[in-house]
Amino acid sequence: MKLPFLKGFDEQALNKYLKNTGWLMFGKVLGLAASLVVTRYLGPALFGDLSFALALVTITGAVGALGLDTFIIREIINEPNKRDEILGTALGLRLITNGALVPITIGVYLIFHYFSATPGDNLTLFVVLLSFISVFKSFNVIDAYFQSQVQSKYVVHVQNSCLFITTGLKFAVVLMGLPLVYLVLVLVFDALILATGLIITYQNKGISILNWTFNKARGIKLLQQSFPLILSAVMVTVYMKIDQVMLKQQVGSVAVGIYGAAANLSEAWFFIPTAIISSVFPAIINARKTDLERYQKRLKNLYDLLVFISLPVAIFISLFANKIIHLIYDTKFEGAGEMLAIHIWSGIFVFLGVASSQYLLAEGYTKISFYRTLTGAIINILLNLWLIPLYGGVGASIATLIACITSTFYLLLVSKTRQQGIMMLKSLFLVSAFQKIFKR
Repeated sequence: MKLPFLKGFDEQALNKYLKNTGWLMFGKVLGLAASLVVTRYLGPALFGDLSFALALVTITGAVGALGLDTFIIREIINEPNKRDEILGTALGLRLITNGALVPITIGVYLIFHYFSATPGDNLTLFVVLLSFISVFKSFNVIDAYFQSQVQSKYVVHVQNSCLFITTGLKFAVVLMGLPLVYLVLVLVFDALILATGLIITYQNKGISILNWTFNKARGIKLLQQSFPLILSAVMVTVYMKIDQVMLKQQVGSVAVGIYGAAANLSEAWFFIPTAIISSVFPAIINARKTDLERYQKRLKNLYDLLVFISLPVAIFISLFANKIIHLIYDTKFEGAGEMLAIHIWSGIFVFLGVASSQYLLAEGYTKISFYRTLTGAIINILLNLWLIPLYGGVGASIATLIACITSTFYLLLVSKTRQQGIMMLKSLFLVSAFQKIFKR
């Protein structure tokens, strides 16, 4: 019997769309297991240092993606004969940007370190090494190509293969009792072999990266289209990661480590909406071209599905957060349970936010996408300034949750997108499910 939440879905299409998510989930579970072992091994202070360095390079690295992924997919779907030009131009833009971001990231850290109220250890070496991850991620344009062909399974296989290698290396570092710098090197190596694996996989499809070309005019066009999304990506990253930077600045590494342990568990499954939406996005775009009613129905069903996945998890985790933290970390991360119980609810709104961002892109509402993420980032920063001094990591968790809610339902404030906001509200409160139950 089909669950009420899933009624109305094309079962064959749904199975096709979710197949890759199963493979991706396997890899993510393995990665999570390695992350938990590493977190427990490092303890709050060292894990806090690593979390802070990663948060900082993630914020600056958000610029390096240039918001191009979805545009690459759309361009290849619309102009398949221009594949080499599209991919070559996107890669060139990303390599130039990410190369320039390396010294910028180092400079940002040095300024932060100089003015920090709790400077602690100098993490310059970690920031230098981790900043190169974004350079290797430039080759994720290949991932966008496979998404455009609804062939993400090839990328997932590469990701899982790389994950097996780096998970083994992480366990080796822990077993040998090596210092933190070796774990940082493993993270950089992971990005390097992933880029290499993507190139090899692309070449094995009988097409060559050597045929890629850079077209200046297309590059300008892509940047003009994606500029609001670049800003949006930065704002999203800011309101998801700025809490750890601000905790480090105001409280110190231990607080960052405890909060990071909770946030990592809460965010461990955020790949699910991305994986599902990456698979269905081409179908949603096609439906908009041919059947607007079907287009709206697919969006509604997508919102229903994401709430159906995220709501039970949020309820379960919030009820047993303290036991989960103690089971995994023993008593090393006291206080993380309360943070996890709050932070986990952000997932529901992240899921809906990721889905509705695709709607905004399909409709060409890139400015609205930027304004809503800007609003979320500003609210998160202001709440962190207020709540972190009072409640530490718990305050940061509350700030993140409120920012996610605000950003997701910003659509209700704009007349063009209000109907989508109402549609998400109905999904959140299970309106469709109850309607179908009462109709029986």
